[in-house]
Amino acid sequence: MSFQPGQPIPYGRQHITSEDVQAVTETLYSDYLTQGPKVAEFEAKFATYIGARYAVAVSNGTAALHLCALALGVQPGQRVITTPITFSASANCVRYCGGEVYFADIDPGTGLLDLHAVRRLLESHPKGYFQGLIPVDFAGLAINLEAARLLADEFGLWIIEDACHAPGGFFTDSTGKVQRCGNGAFADLAIFSFHPVKHIATGEGGMITTNNPALYEHLLRLRTHGITKDPIQMERHDGGWYMEMQELGYNYRMPDMLCALGISQLTRAEEGLARRHMLATRYDAAFASVLAVQPLAGAAGHAYHLYVIKVPDRKGLYDFLRDRHVFAQVHYIPVHTMPYYQSLGWQTGDFPLAEEYYAHCLSIPLYPSLTDAEQDYVIESIKEYVNK
Repeated sequence: MSFQPGQPIPYGRQHITSEDVQAVTETLYSDYLTQGPKVAEFEAKFATYIGARYAVAVSNGTAALHLCALALGVQPGQRVITTPITFSASANCVRYCGGEVYFADIDPGTGLLDLHAVRRLLESHPKGYFQGLIPVDFAGLAINLEAARLLADEFGLWIIEDACHAPGGFFTDSTGKVQRCGNGAFADLAIFSFHPVKHIATGEGGMITTNNPALYEHLLRLRTHGITKDPIQMERHDGGWYMEMQELGYNYRMPDMLCALGISQLTRAEEGLARRHMLATRYDAAFASVLAVQPLAGAAGHAYHLYVIKVPDRKGLYDFLRDRHVFAQVHYIPVHTMPYYQSLGWQTGDFPLAEEYYAHCLSIPLYPSLTDAEQDYVIESIKEYVNK
């Protein structure tokens, strides 16, 4: 193998340009570091990009999930369904509010929550037993939210779409219309993350999108201690300084300097998405004839946050790649197998398809600044191992 990487090749990496640095620097020299005009600008531009009416910038994706659960009224004893193949925050947000988390198994070909399994779970309990559903656009592949909405309406559920992996992703509905992830057409609320390995990187940060004006106004209060300065919403008005804390909220604000970085990153979102598709197409072609490597299903609307393969000897390949300075990752350890959730009664064996997927899955490098030469090195390394 002639090519040797000059630096380690991770599974994901942020891409920061001089324009990004300039945007942040300008904000650092401005009058506002937080609670300033860049927040509203980022929200407006992100909402336009996604196709939603409203967007609320928050400190990270987990905060976004927590605020969504609060805004939808999750309370102790209420029950919410999600997937075991996700980052634990998708489930934890329910627990933060005292609710109970239930899981349904996945489609092993996509890694997405299996809506047929959700239906079986719903039908095995009386109507009204469950209050909500949190599907995840896993790896960037959009779940069919139209089907999820029909199911939710039948059983009286709200929907939070965890779209952290899928800004720019979409699915095509039954009428042939493209439905972008997070656009609010079917979910009550949707959330995104701006962690460094995501499509839009701000270090930390998150966004909630919705088409519901009442939920939007509620989220604005919740992210700022439950406080409002809107005279229309206040019970009294003592003067220009006056504000009211109307409920228990949190400091989940996103500062202006990070929003400035997000605005700059957003200008390259489609360019980055196109590069991710190009890299995924190259992987697809490289592994098409390699029986030991099974990529998860792709689609035209896939946002390709991750490129996941399934292999017989995941641990062996993982270690082999690390020796070659290729740092693959596993997404995800099934949430129900975590000690905390096992302490709540979940057990290994509860969701066999998710557990079988976990035993073989590996996320290999995919990010816009990955070069063709680096990708070829990754491909050749994987082939070398599995063909031994």
